Amino acid sequence: MDTKHTRGFTLVESVVTLAVASTLLSIGISTLGDLLHGLRLASVSNAVLQQLHLARSEAIKRNGRMALCKSADGATCSDGGGWEQGWILFQDLNNSGTREPQEPVQQRLEPLPPQFLLKANSPLARYVSYGPLGATMMASGAFQAGTFTLCRLSAGPGEGRQIIINAGGRPRSQKVQLENCM
Repeated sequence: MDTKHTRGFTLVESVVTLAVASTLLSIGISTLGDLLHGLRLASVSNAVLQQLHLARSEAIKRNGRMALCKSADGATCSDGGGWEQGWILFQDLNNSGTREPQEPVQQRLEPLPPQFLLKANSPLARYVSYGPLGATMMASGAFQAGTFTLCRLSAGPGEGRQIIINAGGRPRSQKVQLENCM
């Protein structure tokens, strides 16, 4: 007796398997996208924090004022636009919060990736300035405290980071949920 058994999948079994696999893959891809977005946001947030810590430590080390200001060209402070255009760290010899030609630039931070927005509230809108004791201070000598908000451009709700500088000049970061990022 010659018995042949055919092994394989029927068309129905193949279609069901592909449907289940594609559903699982789409869930995995969206989760992976959220993870990558969170990692990029954390990375950019950490870069901003690192710059604030550097400015503070340089002010203490040099026993003089150091400032960060937003800068599109890496040489002068910008009055317009957001902090995502990049910024410079400079020794603020005249305590103005604005870089003069004779004030040395210590470091330049390149613009953030185009999908990110970095906004600051009013006290930090133009500059962040650290005095010799490590506290933030306005050009007038008053203490400077405020919040940066970092987010990925979006018309809808999403995750963001706030970088909060307290009256003593210490920056910290926290996660926030935002209604939009525009």
